[in-house]
Amino acid sequence: MAWLNVAFLRMAKLVGQEATLIEFFDVARVNSQRTLPYLREWHSRYSGHGLRVIGVHCPGYSFGVDGDLVERAVERMGIEYAVLLDPGFEVWREYGNKGWPGRYLFDVDGRLRYVHYGEGDYLDCEHAIQEAVAAIDPVFDAPEPMAPVRPEDAEGVLLSAQTADVALPADRERLELEGHWSEGEDYLEARSAGARAMVRSFSAGAAYAVVAGTGVDEPGLRESDGAVEAPAAGFRLHGFQFTPAFPA
Repeated sequence: MAWLNVAFLRMAKLVGQEATLIEFFDVARVNSQRTLPYLREWHSRYSGHGLRVIGVHCPGYSFGVDGDLVERAVERMGIEYAVLLDPGFEVWREYGNKGWPGRYLFDVDGRLRYVHYGEGDYLDCEHAIQEAVAAIDPVFDAPEPMAPVRPEDAEGVLLSAQTADVALPADRERLELEGHWSEGEDYLEARSAGARAMVRSFSAGAAYAVVAGTGVDEPGLRESDGAVEAPAAGFRLHGFQFTPAFPA
């Protein structure tokens, strides 16, 4: 396993020195991307007071095992804290992690103080961080917690459940396909330019296609209306992801 933004870290060495916030994430998952503003700000606010933020990248798609691709994405997304590449999900299994993103806060003594899966709960997480930091830095003066980045991040907001992600080729029946497509490990591959794939129905705030292959500069997420058209043969569609929506 390789590290980005740091030469090497060992959790055992951090105990007694720093509190540690660990987030399992994937650069090609929209919910991981949507938590990044909070992780970046918490790193900026609290790293000088005893907090170590670590991202653990576990790829949800086959192209995500490419460390160079992840390194470019980490730089593009402005992630300055340490990132461990875990393409084999070894650390994921060690933690018994259950999804993206998965967030764990350990205090300076190595005790688990906070766990959360998915988006949201940012206020409680920051309060837990402040408590962990206050135990390290006796002169720490806690700032006001971050304001919600998006309206749907506010405490107590009720959101409509979004459509479940489309994972290919398993969820092929959830798509309407035009043209010729073949099945791959975790994708459908267009056999010719102009082949189209459309989600039959979905309810969400926004939809994103996960694409790779021929005609794609960089594999990953592309905002979509629930449909894609192959620019060339060899284009790969790995699936669709959706974000929550406010009730109508």
